[in-house]
Amino acid sequence: MKQLILAGLLASLTVTSGFAAEPRNLRWDDLVPTVTVGDNPFEALDFRQKNDLAKLYRIEVKDAATASDFEKSQALTIRENLDADGLDPDWYFAQRERLMAEHTRQFNAPNPEVLAQSVRVPGYILPLEMEGAMAVEFLLVPTVGACVHTPPPAANQLIHVSYPKGYPLRGMYDPVWIIGELQAETQIEMVAYSDGQRNVQSSYVMTAFEVEQYK
Repeated sequence: MKQLILAGLLASLTVTSGFAAEPRNLRWDDLVPTVTVGDNPFEALDFRQKNDLAKLYRIEVKDAATASDFEKSQALTIRENLDADGLDPDWYFAQRERLMAEHTRQFNAPNPEVLAQSVRVPGYILPLEMEGAMAVEFLLVPTVGACVHTPPPAANQLIHVSYPKGYPLRGMYDPVWIIGELQAETQIEMVAYSDGQRNVQSSYVMTAFEVEQYK
């Protein structure tokens, strides 16, 4: 009886282990972290107030080291006008930094919930290194022509893939699955566009276990 129970437990563990090893299919939106974007206080301002804040930010923050005496005088007048409207420019400057940080995280940060686990991701190959007709290093992109004929996607919508075994390219319109574990690592690659070369940033890397044609 004990032997039967032990055999059952071992069989259960074997099935569980096999199931755990199955790669999880990911969509591209799974690669975007959940970001809580707070209220945008600038939406309640009128055009003049927005323009005044933008000009004040340029004078006092962006170009603070080179601002002329005339510009500094303008800044004082702008502050007086905003104060008369009941607006605190320094508070709005802090809100700008918050919104910028949230925006950067949404479009650049990796999603920790998809890291260090076996996954399958579909996409298109943008080759970075070839060995003969085999792509051994490439960017996986979500749409045909991304980074070549169109502006690059957000950094967390690109995966830098190493595949020493090599994948035979069949053309730009041939979708693939990549299988492996995603890691968070920023990479910047020089990519040839139709109108020149540009740096493209990715937030994920993978040494693929397998690359196969999408079916």
